[in-house]
Amino acid sequence: MRVAMYYNNRDVRLFEMPKPEIGQGEILLKVMASGLCGTDVIEWYRLHKAPLVLGHEIAGDIVRTGKGVKKYKKGDRVAVSHHVPCQSCKFCLSGHQTACDTLRKTNFFPGGFSEFVRVPEINVKKGVYPIPKNISYEEATFAEPLACVLRGQNKINIGVEDSVLVVGSGISGLLHIKLAKSKGVKKIFATDIDNFRLEKAREFGADYIFNAKGFAPGKIKENNDNFLADKIIICTGAKSATIQALASVERGGAILFFACTDKDVTVPLSINDVFWRNDVTLTTSYAGSPEDHIQALRLMASGKIKVKDMITHRLSLAQAHEGFRLVAEAKESIKVIILPHG
Repeated sequence: MRVAMYYNNRDVRLFEMPKPEIGQGEILLKVMASGLCGTDVIEWYRLHKAPLVLGHEIAGDIVRTGKGVKKYKKGDRVAVSHHVPCQSCKFCLSGHQTACDTLRKTNFFPGGFSEFVRVPEINVKKGVYPIPKNISYEEATFAEPLACVLRGQNKINIGVEDSVLVVGSGISGLLHIKLAKSKGVKKIFATDIDNFRLEKAREFGADYIFNAKGFAPGKIKENNDNFLADKIIICTGAKSATIQALASVERGGAILFFACTDKDVTVPLSINDVFWRNDVTLTTSYAGSPEDHIQALRLMASGKIKVKDMITHRLSLAQAHEGFRLVAEAKESIKVIILPHG
């Protein structure tokens, strides 16, 4: 079978490798669509493992099931999680499934940018989700990123009375905007340094957009009854964006650190100015639980969250290098989908 082998963001090669063999409790999935994630192009996070086959936002058809698999059959259309929690450890039982050791060790093989993947038994049991009939394979690849967004917004309890600032309007930021809009929040503000993405933010539900290069917290106050933002979601790793966010949160508000930064980045943090007497919450979010994935698919199937209009590029495996370039440049692309059999 063909795979796209990653060496770095500028070197992704088409390779041939044997189709995976499956064992007891496993399934073989024909990958029909695989989304390219912003984390796929974070070189400090990826290069020490290269060469490897990336791709974790996948949807496809089950073409073979191993002995003991009863819940699924050949021909089923499914989305699959690459990481799954054990559901029985200290972290899982306290609601922190994405901090689970098992979640951080599990994966399918070899990766979503391939024609077929082997789904291990634990992933079959805890991370395979039937695709609703009215959802395409391409749309189903959004189950994983939307699950992450759902988990993040739940952590800061975004509600209808909140004003929300989304810092960074790439694919994650735009999904946060769509989800916040679907909740009917009071106002949505968005920033980015790219005008194409800012216009997408407006198109997908932001009430006010600002170029981050000229942004100041006062611009939130001018359009929010003289208040700063109640909830802030940081969807970019830029250090300057984090500093802007810390200055833009209202008393009693919360900041979600959704994106990672470059390696070893630190920011100055005044305990007195940000925390003392201001009752501000800072929190992080990583990945999504199985329940988040199921909810993500339900939201798309119901029409509450539409994602098809976020796809800007559809590429073959042979064009995967172009997809990595587009995502790494972070300019006039939103969602890049790789079609292994296209």
